[in-house]
Amino acid sequence: MRQARAEDHRAIVERVQSWWADSRTPEQARELSLLLPRLFLQHFATTSLVVEDDTGVRAFLVGFHSADAADEAYIHFVGVDPQLRGTGAARSLYTAFFAQAAKVGRRTVRATTSPSNTGSIAFHRAMGFAVEPGDQEVDGVSVHSDYDGPGQDRVCFRLELEPD
Repeated sequence: MRQARAEDHRAIVERVQSWWADSRTPEQARELSLLLPRLFLQHFATTSLVVEDDTGVRAFLVGFHSADAADEAYIHFVGVDPQLRGTGAARSLYTAFFAQAAKVGRRTVRATTSPSNTGSIAFHRAMGFAVEPGDQEVDGVSVHSDYDGPGQDRVCFRLELEPD
């Protein structure tokens, strides 16, 4: 595991388009990759992480420390090679991000996901995140309607870190 670099952008975008191809059309996977413009790795590389081996990027976490909430950090996007899922790669990325955030005084980590992403919801809960109350419930999960725009509902998570 290492700190991300701006040069990782192309590989990460390619991985998103490839790794999500099993659950999305090529166009949907391409659209998903648009959630990771280069600016995230130009401005938040020091708080983002990459797992790689001799075959290239195998997992990544793009996250940042909030500029407006001095005690908060946010996990924006995480990807793990389908061959590594279930091996603890995502847990290791999250744990490293938590430690990094706590070290500089961040006490809260936030993340969001789609209500249909049941795997992400289960993972965040297993990592200790609480679901923040929203304005509706979908399949027993509290959801924030139109969070990211009309029809873009999200499940919002919050985790309180132990002081470093």
